[in-house]
Amino acid sequence: MASGNTLVVFEALGNQPPTSNYATLDTRNSQPCLDFDASTDESALFSAVLPRHYSGGGLTVTLIWAATSATSGTCRWDVSIERQADEAQDLDSDGFASAQSSGGTAPGTSGMLQYTSIAFTDGAQIDSLAVGERFRLKVTRDADGTGGTDDMTGDAELFAVEIRET
Repeated sequence: MASGNTLVVFEALGNQPPTSNYATLDTRNSQPCLDFDASTDESALFSAVLPRHYSGGGLTVTLIWAATSATSGTCRWDVSIERQADEAQDLDSDGFASAQSSGGTAPGTSGMLQYTSIAFTDGAQIDSLAVGERFRLKVTRDADGTGGTDDMTGDAELFAVEIRET
């Protein structure tokens, strides 16, 4: 597989929300999105199997989002991966690798999309995920700014997530 090729795409309706502090389902002009609050860290979870044509060069996760009303400020995103290998991860508990973080600036016009990319190296950053293994992807808005500045007011609306080979 060539660098930059898409491996997996998640849409908002594919969210498997955690038991607490979850992003809420909403729509914008009839398009499903997940609302992430400005004052509380909220998360969304997505599951897939890493395609067998992945060649092991690392992953880039791109979050496709908009601001509900803000036209300035930075939204801080944390993304982490949990490998669910054969007889390796107890599904009764979380086992996510350390989150990787990036900030995206709210578009200057409400209703415009922003694409924020976060790079992961092969190995520990992707929880040593291998081809053909099931995994979960956790997307969190770092509203309290522990991983970097989040000063965007209002909700961030996540429409889709693309995972590409780096």
